[in-house]
Order: sequence, then C-alpha cells, then structure tokens
Amino acid sequence: MSFGTSVRGDFVMAAKTVTLRIYRTIGKMKGTSNYDEFEVPIQRWTTVLDGLLYAKSYLDSSIGIRYSCRMASCGSCGMKINGTPRLACYTKFSELNTSLIICEPLGNFPIIRDLVTDFSQFFKHHKNLEPYIQNKSADIDNKKDLSWFRQTPEDVDKYLQFSYCIKCGLCYSACPSVATDSKFPGPQALAQEYRYFSDSRDDASKKRLNLVDTNHGIWRCHFAGSCSKVCPKGVDPALGIQLMRGHLMKFSKSSMKKAKLEFIHSDDYSGTDG
Repeated sequence: MSFGTSVRGDFVMAAKTVTLRIYRTIGKMKGTSNYDEFEVPIQRWTTVLDGLLYAKSYLDSSIGIRYSCRMASCGSCGMKINGTPRLACYTKFSELNTSLIICEPLGNFPIIRDLVTDFSQFFKHHKNLEPYIQNKSADIDNKKDLSWFRQTPEDVDKYLQFSYCIKCGLCYSACPSVATDSKFPGPQALAQEYRYFSDSRDDASKKRLNLVDTNHGIWRCHFAGSCSKVCPKGVDPALGIQLMRGHLMKFSKSSMKKAKLEFIHSDDYSGTDG
C-alpha cells in the first residue's frame, strides 16, 4: 500500500495516521495522571518510537520519554505498548495492526514522569548478584605473566544466549513474582546469575548458589514464563532459572533440605510376617 507524502522536518508525512494514547503523570504526585491523544503520520516502516518523537517534536514537547540507540541495543525505550512490555524502537505500527496505540510506563517500576521509570531497584538487584566473572587465578601480580582460559564451543553454548541481555527491564515488568515481592531479584538478575554460574571461567559456583538460595530468591519464581515471552533479544530467563534450580535441588541450604529417613530395624518391628 502506498501513501501520498510530504516532508516536514526530519519526518516523512504520510496520508495514513494512527492515534497515540500516551500515559501522562508526574512521579508520585496524586491526581496528575491522565491520557493524552495525538494523531501521528506513519509509513509501513514507522516504529512506535518514531511516532512518539514526532509527537514530542511537533505536538507536545513536554512528553517524557527515554531513548538512545534506536536499534534495540540499549534497552532505554522499554514501555508497555497496548498492554505488552516492548521496545518502542523495535515495534512497528504495522505489526500492531490497529489504529489506536496505547503507550504506558513499564509495570513494577516506580514512575518518574510519563513513560520514564526508575530503574534504581532493578539495577540494585542485578548488582547484588555479582554479575561478573570471579576467578582467583585471573588476578595476576606480575604483569609479565600470561593468563588465559580456554573454552570449547560447547562451553560457550552453555551461557551464550544469556549474555545477549541488554537490561531493558521488559522481563522484570512482565514478572508476576516481582509484582508481589519487592525483594525478589527478578528474572533478569537470576538469568544473569546463571550466565556466570555456567561460565567455565568462573570459580564462584557455591557462592552464587548461596546468593539465590533464599526465601526471596530463586524459589519465589512461579515459572509463569512471561519473562521469556517478552524478551526482545531471544533470551530465555525462565530456562536459566530452572537450570539453576536443578543445581540447587542437589544441595540447598534452606527450603529444599533433604528429609531424613528413619529406617526401621528388624529388632524394632512388631508386625506379623507373612
């Protein structure tokens, strides 16, 4: 389908338009939230971020939005689009197949303004699980010495998909366990913990298991799977969580303790044979 077009600034004006309904609010101020609607022109390739930037540039400069790379690498433009956590720069209007697009801030995050949310707690959870390779052999006192760690393709495959995480927060927003427990690290942090746990260069396996083996840790995951469904980079956080649970089932220090079996000795048995 083709559209008649005209040029306005950096935007191509198309004959076809859609309605952007944007959630507006100012942080914690009560009674300030509402929805504003804007008519924006689109082409087949126009993304939701393009539409939002058009509205901000030409219709209302006060719209609050966070963005950076525009190529689904930084994760800054995460928001709920028609109720589903998505990256605005990675979502085309043509994919949504509707003339009304509702843009709202990500759930499970405190709102700063409009579509901008506070990631402080999210990054705190991520940092608390120590997402970096820990290996005592890698600390070299003499810079003339060489240190290397060989990995086979099979070694890399164990953690490769989890290394694609861009920390966009979409999985955190979609997680029902995060919504009910603020101390729960969330699927992003737990999946990254497994990423380093499964890395053959890391030697802090026991420490990593202890970090997540708590009442508010990995056992709080109800395996809804919504985290994996919304990931824009193909990461499967639910899989990482389940794989780490498998290791914890073998030796857990808290809720998964093995039951002690009491054996009945033949001398104490009072039943009748036969």
